[in-house]
Amino acid sequence: MTQLRIALIGAGRAGRLHARNVASSISDARLTAVVDTEATAAAALAHELGAPAHGSLEDVLDECDAVVITTPTFTHADYAVQAAKAGKHVFCEKPLALNLHDCDRMIEAARSAGVVLQVGFVRRFQPEFVEARRRIEAGGIGEPMVVKSLTRGPGLPPPWAWDIELSNGMLAEVNSHDFDCVRWLVGSDIHRVYAETSNVKGAARGVQVDGFYDNAVVALRFKSGAIGTIDGTCPADYGYDARVEILGSEGLLVIGDLRSQTLIEVRDRDHGAVTPVFRSWPERFESAYRAEIRAFVAAALGGKKPVVGGEDGRAVVHAVIAANRSWREERPVLLSEVQGID
Repeated sequence: MTQLRIALIGAGRAGRLHARNVASSISDARLTAVVDTEATAAAALAHELGAPAHGSLEDVLDECDAVVITTPTFTHADYAVQAAKAGKHVFCEKPLALNLHDCDRMIEAARSAGVVLQVGFVRRFQPEFVEARRRIEAGGIGEPMVVKSLTRGPGLPPPWAWDIELSNGMLAEVNSHDFDCVRWLVGSDIHRVYAETSNVKGAARGVQVDGFYDNAVVALRFKSGAIGTIDGTCPADYGYDARVEILGSEGLLVIGDLRSQTLIEVRDRDHGAVTPVFRSWPERFESAYRAEIRAFVAAALGGKKPVVGGEDGRAVVHAVIAANRSWREERPVLLSEVQGID
């Protein structure tokens, strides 16, 4: 096989981004189908990219070698298991699934079929994050002691994601990247979490769902002894913001900048200063989104282990479930307390 035939499952925001990257910038992959239960969305993207539109995964299993899953979280496990059992490689957007049982189903299906299961943790492919990991592994800042990671998004996620029973809330939909990133950079699994959440803007934005929160702060303790924090806000109306700080025993690394360019525009005193910022996650991680799909294609064609696999996705779901239990029960939660379908 010299070219990987990819079917996109889910024609929403993330799906459109991945499909366009496959179609425009990956020579050893080809988009062969767009699948979405919303016929209009599937047809529009299919027409744009010159691939047929379908309404179900079953329709495309004979015409693809791999699937890219970007549907709502609660559908991930069934799609991934079905595709893997049919011998198809699977790229699944984060978060991997709603619970550990579903994560295990996905991991086992991929293992049994001998196919790649890669999770969409895009920061592992962003150059400054990759360089930070290299420097930490090389001992440049000594032993990681404290890590701080934040993600703030400019708009609400889709309505289904407002319901914590369908999405695991903002800690999953927005901050999955942070949970993966800190675990990866520190080089240790998370041992304990303590979370606080608040809902400040929800009612004004029309959200009337029990358990919704738009701000979260999570304190972390790692098995290595390192400590840290994750904070998230969505919506944060000033723009898209993703930054990490790692304090080591011998130095400091700071990853990311609120500014999209190091230029400050100064106007008259009535208009003040204008500093360009990132407006969206596709803009902030443009190169990384292309790189992660290239890595998936390379792993599938080369029979290699993916850069970020199902166990990494499971670890994040584990931490998110513990954090949601923490704020609900108003106490620190050990990850060892969380099992099965919590």
